[in-house]
Amino acid sequence: MRFFKKIRVFALLLLFGLSLSLVYSFTRDYFAISKNLDIFNAIYRELNMSYVDETRPGKLMKTGIDAMLNSLDPYTVYFTEDDLEEYKYITTGEYGGIGASVLEIKGQYFVDEPREGFTAFKAGIRAGDRIVSINGNVLEGKNYEAISGLLRGNAGTAIRLKIMKPGSQTAKEYNLMREEIKSPAVPYFTLLPDGKTGIIKLVSFTENCSAEVKATFLDLKSKGCTRLILDLRGNLGGLLHEAVNIVNLFIDKGQEVVFTKGRVQEWDRSYLAVHNPLDTAIPLLVMVDENSASASEIVSGALQDLDRAVILGKRTYGKGLVQQTRDLVYEAKVKITVAKYYIPSGRCVQALDYSQRDANGRVEKVPDSLVTAFKTKGGRIVYDGAGISPDVAVKEVPMKETVAALLGKFYVFNYATLYATRHPVLRDSGNFELNQEEYKDFLAYLKAEEFSYKTRMETEMEKIKEEAIETSGFETIRNEYDVFMAKLKIEKDNELLQSEKEIRKILTEEIISRYYFQKGRLAYAMRNDEQINQSLELINNETEISSILTRKEKPNKPFNAAKKF
Repeated sequence: MRFFKKIRVFALLLLFGLSLSLVYSFTRDYFAISKNLDIFNAIYRELNMSYVDETRPGKLMKTGIDAMLNSLDPYTVYFTEDDLEEYKYITTGEYGGIGASVLEIKGQYFVDEPREGFTAFKAGIRAGDRIVSINGNVLEGKNYEAISGLLRGNAGTAIRLKIMKPGSQTAKEYNLMREEIKSPAVPYFTLLPDGKTGIIKLVSFTENCSAEVKATFLDLKSKGCTRLILDLRGNLGGLLHEAVNIVNLFIDKGQEVVFTKGRVQEWDRSYLAVHNPLDTAIPLLVMVDENSASASEIVSGALQDLDRAVILGKRTYGKGLVQQTRDLVYEAKVKITVAKYYIPSGRCVQALDYSQRDANGRVEKVPDSLVTAFKTKGGRIVYDGAGISPDVAVKEVPMKETVAALLGKFYVFNYATLYATRHPVLRDSGNFELNQEEYKDFLAYLKAEEFSYKTRMETEMEKIKEEAIETSGFETIRNEYDVFMAKLKIEKDNELLQSEKEIRKILTEEIISRYYFQKGRLAYAMRNDEQINQSLELINNETEISSILTRKEKPNKPFNAAKKF
């Protein structure tokens, strides 16, 4: 009896001790928070009262908040009341505007691509049109964020644009009404040339995107689709529950798709497939690249872990963090990273540990020594800590410097605008390809525009020249330097001819977009996409697909370079 009394006394003392510990911890944290808030308020007050220049309190506060959140991770973000249109677009794919994106070329702003069926398109505004002013505000000298803010606004509000058409010397005024613009999550889907393989291009995980994928998949099946390719390349992610719903289309009801774990217990959750699937047997291939992130990695990773799909492409981004948005006062919001997610094998794909930074505040990738092996449902080895490694890796073909310069300096964009003004109707309609004579015209255009750029090698050689001049040693290498630079110039000039096939494809795509807009651009790009051709060849090889999904040998461990961000 005395023994049990001792046990009870011990338990009470332990409970009392834990309670004191928790109270002390809470009191200590509360004091630290209160103290630092008092200091912050004092500094903020003194700056607004005494700083030599105008401080603009709202901007000053947002700068402070943004800096605080940036010290955590890039995904914890503060939205002011003025940012609500941006927040709405991120989560729903909707925004109030005229349905036209813009780009800046040498300080001037041009319509990039009007969306079919929306305000700008219906008014006759087209790619290549220069926006001179918005509501009387001249655009030259303004930054991109300011221009975007002027274009966007609540649906039903008026907006006045002055537009200069290509080749015109007079600006025309357009009085328009903003409307609700909805960007489709599935901008393109079709049956590929074999007549049996469907492809769905998914560009975002916004609200109801799973319903779009479901509808397009059913449409493809009604047309004879017996194999499916899901293209997630460039898809940066979005809503977690939409990713779960998309996986649910292809796996059995009740199967766990992903689970999350946070510091707060309420974020320890399991997400199951709660609906009846559409098709658990159709051969499935998912295309990914280095810009497939977050929800894209949940879909591709879960389907890989469940041995339900073959993943083809490049290593994905490696974002295994979950955010939740909290409402604040004055209609502001904060999006906070609250958990990490883990796909069915138990692995997390997060590549960067934001809680660990070096002396310069830089974040490094998870080291190879901490990368852990996991097993898929069928026993295949997969790894955590570095995104999703594809089952079939595609060879990366780097973009040539000439091509990058033509795109980056907008010569392709401007020539497509010029071409469209010269040709009111596109020849060969849906089968248009820029021919050799037209390519010669493009080269003449580049010459007239005095197209030039510096290669990496030229830049390095110029640095060597500067260092040699500083040490008075350039004269000893001048002849060799001049000969080498002359050879570089010849190689650079030849690259325009050697890259003709690649450049013609890029030009053709841009020109087609002037006549058939986003759908035409995507259709052409998909027809000429080497990775799609590889995917089609693979998914038609049932033996190889089966071999990949049942292969038990250990794959190469993902390599993480110690690259700093």
